[in-house]
Amino acid sequence: MSATPKGAILQRDKKTYAIVPRTPVGLVTPDSLEAIARAARKYDVPIMKITSGQRIAMVGLEEENVDKVWEDLKMEIGPAVGLCVHYVQACPGTEVCSLGQRDSLGFGLELEDHFVGYEMPAKLKIGISGCPMCCAESYVRDVGLIGKKKGWTVVVGGNASGRPRIGDVLAEDLSRGEAREVVTRFIDFYRDNSGKRQRAARFVEKVGIDEVVKQVLRR
Repeated sequence: MSATPKGAILQRDKKTYAIVPRTPVGLVTPDSLEAIARAARKYDVPIMKITSGQRIAMVGLEEENVDKVWEDLKMEIGPAVGLCVHYVQACPGTEVCSLGQRDSLGFGLELEDHFVGYEMPAKLKIGISGCPMCCAESYVRDVGLIGKKKGWTVVVGGNASGRPRIGDVLAEDLSRGEAREVVTRFIDFYRDNSGKRQRAARFVEKVGIDEVVKQVLRR
């Protein structure tokens, strides 16, 4: 049996594959969209799907074409199945939204650059919203951030699928630097103390938010 092509996910038919080019915080450019469109036409990709993680999945690739598509795209792989940080999802925030109170796009790009691919006990997803409307679904992500007038709120242990869970507030009224530090501390605490394949929601349930607060925020 041949090895799975790089960055590819075997599909239900056990013959074709999907790939997910990396589009940090859902941002695309004319060049990246044109590259995806050209590859889709060239290799007859049957399904193109915008995912919940603000990425474009190319589904139904023949095995012999996977590496060729990556070569044509010249884009990084968006982690989709590994035990790592998969993506940072973000709303427009103060960049363009009239409701935005914090720079969710800029902060999201910073977190994406730092954390995506970081090895974890299970997949981990981050949602960052620039105001309490929470358009980046921060309360149902493993780690969520919500921008408010007084600063950033960090929530942890959310989950949108399987057994849904609203995340618990870990800290509030944080500067951008403080929020990044709290997120880093939580991710490290979770990584070092969770069982393999235990999602953050189940970890927070097991440990309890009070203990998480105590361990992550202690100085």
